[in-house]
Amino acid sequence: MTGGILDKRVALVTGGANGIGRSIAEKFASESAIVFVNDLPENNIDSWAADLSEKHSTKVIPLYFDITDYTEAKNAVLGIKKQYNKIDILVNNAGIVSYEFISMIDINKLKRMFDVNVYAVVNLIQITSRIMQKQKYGSIINMASIVGVNGVKGQLAYSASKGAVISITKSAAKELASENIRVNAVAPGMVGTERLINAMDQGFKDKINTIGMGRLAEPDEIADVCLFLASDHSSYISGQIIGVDGCTVM
Repeated sequence: MTGGILDKRVALVTGGANGIGRSIAEKFASESAIVFVNDLPENNIDSWAADLSEKHSTKVIPLYFDITDYTEAKNAVLGIKKQYNKIDILVNNAGIVSYEFISMIDINKLKRMFDVNVYAVVNLIQITSRIMQKQKYGSIINMASIVGVNGVKGQLAYSASKGAVISITKSAAKELASENIRVNAVAPGMVGTERLINAMDQGFKDKINTIGMGRLAEPDEIADVCLFLASDHSSYISGQIIGVDGCTVM
């Protein structure tokens, strides 16, 4: 397939082995983007990436590195630049989620969450935006959360990390706007990934009652919004936090 709305755009999607990240990679590939899909080595996606490349007549390329390792992240992004002489889209999707009350928060787990959900996002924005500044174009999409906007009982640590992502998004957008680099965030509510379904089975089933539409989101519905933000259809949108939550009341 050629001629999609992301035709020949080069994208990096972190945390792309499963769930929302996988759906984003699939959506971008279906619109003719060249997609580098990051995850950790143990989440091998070689076969899936090859199948997706063939299906959409594009290139879906696994890129295994730890996003919390600055050197690994820098080398990975520079490798994309060396291969294609540009990077058009960055999706900071990788993240850690936790469910615990204040009294149960483990400070070491909290630090690890900020390593992945916050510090790695800053690092990748910093590294990637340097390339985007030279080409005077780019779209950066961060994965926030409804709990980062509204807060929620029993997820202080996760809410704090996603609140930081929201602030990062707004500040980066202001700083990079003059370079024609757009920075936005998607703030999903409850999405029907395997991880969330397992968590709901362990004691969160009543949460479905807080969703106005009465159902979990599909990962593909989050990917649709990312596609919009990655494309020129959102050419005048930056610094926005777009809720995709089915009218959820937290």
